[in-house]
Amino acid sequence: MDFALPIICFDSIIYRKIRFLDMDPHKFHGKDIPHIKLDPKMTIEDLVDVFASSGFNGRQLGDAAKLYAKMIKEDATICLTVSGAMTPVGFGGIIKTLIERGFVDWIVTTGANVYHEDHFAWGLPVKQGSFDVDDMKLYENEIVRIRDVYIKFHETLEAQDELVQKMFGDDFPDKPFTTAEFCNLMGKLSKEKAKYPEKSFITAAYDYDVPVYISTIKDSSLALNLAVHRLRGKVYNLDFVKEIIEQAAILFSSKKSGILELGGGVPKNTAQQTGPLLDQILKRNDGGQDYVIQITDARPDTGGLSGATLQEGKSWGKVQDAHNDMVTVYADATIAFPILALYVLSNQKKRKPKRLYKKLDTLYKNLSDDYFKNPANRIKKSKKKN
Repeated sequence: MDFALPIICFDSIIYRKIRFLDMDPHKFHGKDIPHIKLDPKMTIEDLVDVFASSGFNGRQLGDAAKLYAKMIKEDATICLTVSGAMTPVGFGGIIKTLIERGFVDWIVTTGANVYHEDHFAWGLPVKQGSFDVDDMKLYENEIVRIRDVYIKFHETLEAQDELVQKMFGDDFPDKPFTTAEFCNLMGKLSKEKAKYPEKSFITAAYDYDVPVYISTIKDSSLALNLAVHRLRGKVYNLDFVKEIIEQAAILFSSKKSGILELGGGVPKNTAQQTGPLLDQILKRNDGGQDYVIQITDARPDTGGLSGATLQEGKSWGKVQDAHNDMVTVYADATIAFPILALYVLSNQKKRKPKRLYKKLDTLYKNLSDDYFKNPANRIKKSKKKN
């Protein structure tokens, strides 16, 4: 007999606990594993159903695709985190499409992904190469390698360097800035001047007011290109504290919130630490993200962040529920991400863009006002001495 239904009316937490006990993983229950058949007429939705009905990481991939669809259907505010070299392999185009459909509301990525994405907008060459190669000879031939992707030193890298230096030179304001403002300006200039502005998720983010944060901008060619201006005396005043408050304010203002994580690293933690900022630092006890999908190839047993389980994140207040709506897929993101993306593009209706970039000041103020409602947090005016 299932006693969960009447209890959920009074206490959803008790409901979840009883439901979890009913599904004791030490008992023989669950869906039957089907004898899978493939059909030439199968769609991506059919393929995801095949994954979800199987086992191992195939099952996790199927569950992840369905969870992404659930996040969209429930109008969650969705953050996409991107680590690793995803844009040099052309996956910026997938991100662009998700932005246009309203399936990504804000992004945390690396400076390298932003830098290499701009190659496509300006028509700078990026080619398939080989990983079984003599890198001494590649160096002589002025070819830079990312696994099996080739980038020309002069025609691509130096050309991109000149563009970045022009974008963020003397005309770039001296006032404090966030990396969201940095990327928004980059998207604006690429949209106005690039040869192929439609080939960049940075320009799409600009068009749809999607904030793009760079978790470690100094660890990228973007920052390296600012060095030529710094040597001439220009100061870049990155307000990194403001941007972590903005990110927490997005979570604070969202009825439902989720993350799709491609890889781990600093982008993963930047998005997840919004929960601890609200709970641990601002003493709100909000509980973190409602949904998280993690695609990673990192092991959890080494203690590294990239491999840390989503369940472990509950102990930090990064997620709401350690047992529900958390899916980790151990796979190469270049394999799994297109499957997830095509699945939701196939069965989810286009959402109205949330346009968070234009709302950041308001969201920041809302969180600030809430914080100072507590008398203990109010700024005390010092008494003037006679």
